[in-house]
Amino acid sequence: MRVFVTGATGALGQHLVPALIAAGHEVTATTRTPGKAGQLRETGAEPVVVDGLDREAVIAAVQAASPEVIVHEMTALADMRSLRNVDRVFAATNELRTRGTDNLLAAAARAGTRRVIAQSNTNMTARSGAPVQTEEDPLDSRPVPSAAGTVAAVKHVEEAVPRAVPEGIVLRYGNFYGPGASDFLVEMVRKRQFPLIGGGAGIWSFIEIADAAAATVAAVGCGAPGVYNIVDSDPAPVAEWLPYLAKVAGAKPPLRLPVWLGRLLAGDFVVSQMTEARGSSNEKAKKELGFEPRYASWREGFRAWVSG
Repeated sequence: MRVFVTGATGALGQHLVPALIAAGHEVTATTRTPGKAGQLRETGAEPVVVDGLDREAVIAAVQAASPEVIVHEMTALADMRSLRNVDRVFAATNELRTRGTDNLLAAAARAGTRRVIAQSNTNMTARSGAPVQTEEDPLDSRPVPSAAGTVAAVKHVEEAVPRAVPEGIVLRYGNFYGPGASDFLVEMVRKRQFPLIGGGAGIWSFIEIADAAAATVAAVGCGAPGVYNIVDSDPAPVAEWLPYLAKVAGAKPPLRLPVWLGRLLAGDFVVSQMTEARGSSNEKAKKELGFEPRYASWREGFRAWVSG
């Protein structure tokens, strides 16, 4: 099929575009940086330089490509080492998730594109209820103040995409790791700058970056409209996965901080993720997308990532 991928040079896009081409799709891939167009052309994609916030330029690019599927992976994340103020770190990404999403949906309507796949994430789901949640569980209705705008932007994507096109799909990705993704996390763990806060009871769901790309390729060709969790099969509390990552990275065990000190040093959002986060189930994606992650658990995935 003809597939239009935005954010094609990002952490996920770098794996997604080659995977789509390997699957036989004809790919138009966007970047905001002219210098990256050659990199996209080398993969076999047709590069387009466009700013996702330039509505008319986005509409023109999509109309020219006339895609059967649009994959929205636009983000603008820089330094993730500090999340004291999530909304500040995600400000540009939140614009892409609101205005940028609306621009792509307008372009889809103009081009007659029925299927749009958009990126969401599992970190914004409710911090109450079952320890492992499904797609039916809501986003956080009481986000910490520093992340309220980011949760609102994710909610916009999850509501707007299925409503605007006949085949609107939202992929809630777990925490990325692997080649080109979250390298800062290993660096921080090795420097003992990623402490375990409170009891570390918050449950995280991970997904290796190439597995995330494979799930996205699957969603291009199948799956009913709606939301899908794209995570591995092993949601785990921070108290379990963080010391393990330190061990495989050859680092000392993480420092342990009480909640009050963690809040002072890292901020409310990090504390909430460390102590209250809920994991996510991948049963729907496995059943409806035929998704089977190569790394069913972060255990083998972390080993391959760090040793690679």
